[in-house]
Amino acid sequence: MTFGATSTTDDVLAGVDLSGKRILVTGVSAGLGVETARALAAHGAEVVGAARDLDKARRATETVRKQAANGGSLELIELDLASLKSVRAAADRLVADGRPFDVVINNAGVMACPFGKTEDGFETQFGTNHLGHFVFVNRIASLLKPGSRVVSLASAGHRFSDVNLEDPNFETTEYTEFGAYGRSKTANILFAVEFDRRHKDRGVRAVAVHPGGIQTELGRHMTPEVTQQMIDSINAQAPAGSTGAGFSWKTIPQGAATSVWAAVVADTDEVGGLYCEDCHLAELQNEPGLRGGVRSYAIDPANAKALWELSEEMVGETF
Repeated sequence: MTFGATSTTDDVLAGVDLSGKRILVTGVSAGLGVETARALAAHGAEVVGAARDLDKARRATETVRKQAANGGSLELIELDLASLKSVRAAADRLVADGRPFDVVINNAGVMACPFGKTEDGFETQFGTNHLGHFVFVNRIASLLKPGSRVVSLASAGHRFSDVNLEDPNFETTEYTEFGAYGRSKTANILFAVEFDRRHKDRGVRAVAVHPGGIQTELGRHMTPEVTQQMIDSINAQAPAGSTGAGFSWKTIPQGAATSVWAAVVADTDEVGGLYCEDCHLAELQNEPGLRGGVRSYAIDPANAKALWELSEEMVGETF
């Protein structure tokens, strides 16, 4: 079955039975995280949803519980990715509990926010989107059984910028909201590249995905003007006469489809250590613009290894 940009979570999971599968999804208090959890639980998966605000997550995931079927379920855990203390506590609780996972989906994140720092002093977007997940997934790696997968939500926004290994916290370079977002999303892809390299010998694979343009709480810091500028820029950079040149938003079920596809449907040998969009493997695309494809720097193994080493140094922990 071939899926594409308009495929939904229900399309991708049609006929798929996830009974007995245990799947962790971060960021289940809104948008893509809620839809991802709903679709998985509706097909029988035991979903563990992580969120910073558990009250908000409980309200947001009522539909997940209502639609859970075939033994599907949802339990919530507290996880604030902008606090390594919270990240380590959440990971330690899961490891102590000891139940393994079939899939971990790193869905949570922040986008294009004003300059700020996490509790540990990291630039907000790099610290939350990358370093928080970096520590969390590495700490629970022992729970990933052979055949399991890690799905890292990245973005076409990785095309804004490569990572800056010399100045990850913008101490000497000028901060821009989208530049910082781009760095963090490139980091999400590079994490999947290196995690996959380190764990594939034991049958654990990692893949990065771009969900597409979706209007969710992720864009809460973007004014309508900034959003329109982004759309105009994407449209202006579309090749003349190309099909689908006009930008269009995806629905949330369409946006979550690639995460779900990469998590339980795609052939891991085809997507492991790589970057996917619209429910297929993305092509290498180094031309300017944001429309599609993956930049070579984002899947460069040497870049991935260097980022891993820097990340360990920043968080004070070796994996």
